[in-house]
Amino acid sequence: MNQESRIRQIETKAEEYWHMMGPGLTTGAADDDPSGIATYSQAGAAFGFQFVWTALFTFPFMAIVQEMCARIGIVTGRGLAGAISRHYPKWILYTCATMLFVANTFNLGADLGMMARAVQLLIPINFTVLVIGFAALSLYLQIFTTYRAYAKVLKWLAMILLSYVVSAFIVRIDWLEAIKHLVIPSIYFDKQSLVLLTAVLGTTISPYLFFWQTSQEVEEQILEGKTTIKKREAVTTPADIHKMRVDVWWGMLLSNAVMFFIIVVCAATLFAHGMTDIKDAAQAAVALKPLAGQFAYLLFTLGIIGTGMLAVPILAGSSSYAISESFGWREGLYRKFKQAHAFYGMIILSMLVGLTMNFLHLDVIKMLIYSAVFNGLISPFILAVVVLMSSDRKVMGEWANAGLSKFFGWLITIIMALAAIATIWFLIKG
Repeated sequence: MNQESRIRQIETKAEEYWHMMGPGLTTGAADDDPSGIATYSQAGAAFGFQFVWTALFTFPFMAIVQEMCARIGIVTGRGLAGAISRHYPKWILYTCATMLFVANTFNLGADLGMMARAVQLLIPINFTVLVIGFAALSLYLQIFTTYRAYAKVLKWLAMILLSYVVSAFIVRIDWLEAIKHLVIPSIYFDKQSLVLLTAVLGTTISPYLFFWQTSQEVEEQILEGKTTIKKREAVTTPADIHKMRVDVWWGMLLSNAVMFFIIVVCAATLFAHGMTDIKDAAQAAVALKPLAGQFAYLLFTLGIIGTGMLAVPILAGSSSYAISESFGWREGLYRKFKQAHAFYGMIILSMLVGLTMNFLHLDVIKMLIYSAVFNGLISPFILAVVVLMSSDRKVMGEWANAGLSKFFGWLITIIMALAAIATIWFLIKG
């Protein structure tokens, strides 16, 4: 085989993999939203390399949980809230949907504010204009574009995360020290460490990702012509599951790799120079400028803007999917506005509430960190429902969790529950 043929073969294989990427890639990328960036930046700035191990630790758990959610969507033909409503009491459904809406709204508001502040680092534009502009653009993409076009936009936005990988190789980093902390966990049982650990777990294994992943698997099936639940429930093939697993595991690998590089960069620059109290992701970018250079600073800043544009509609959309399915409303981004007024109305409401939060003079870092902590507190409850449902053969048939998946699913649920309990205890005590 000559060199030209080998190049064409590699290009064909790469194109095949790119087409296999979908909900898993965008869900994983959305996990590294401005709230996540702020949390990981704070972890690196305040504790150096101490929290690097969490990037490796959360990867398999995150991938297994998101795979469970994706299988629920593929097998049942319903979003997560729709599946819960069919198999569990209403109080469980309403509790999950309410907690999700509250957590997502705080997260969304904080992300909008961070995006606006990031733009101001590059161009002096009024904060109010920027926040309203980002909210309006996000609403336009969700309401007035087709799902096919919208999914492509989200897919390409995910690539902005590579800016954090590039920035890590511009900064001088003690890689041996970073790798040592990656494979050897450092855990301290004091208030600040436990609260930040809960925030890291909450912003990485987040409830909104569970709902979004499941609903997007359904949207993908609808694009393939399976427009009714009966058609979507009909047959789930090994090829469907294989494609989904490739998508999910690569998406979660990207998410956790970016988490690793953000913590490492901030540890090697901010922590090393005594800048341990980072107020938000935009401040982390500014602090990098004199320490890491103009190019690294620009990459970090552009990453905040790009990931915000990716995450904000996913936060609003996942809330709307959950609420709409809870009350049996017509839902789905494949529908036009006039076909699903309530569904799009919930997206608009989420955006307006999040937008309003930016004018209440709330402490931005508290919004960011506490939204991550709140996610960490509610995740165990929703995780338990996900693991129970995806393990139930009456619901999932032959695609129910195998023993290893079930074990890891319950293990991360217990770990997050213990972290949440410890955090609540410390917060009350303190």
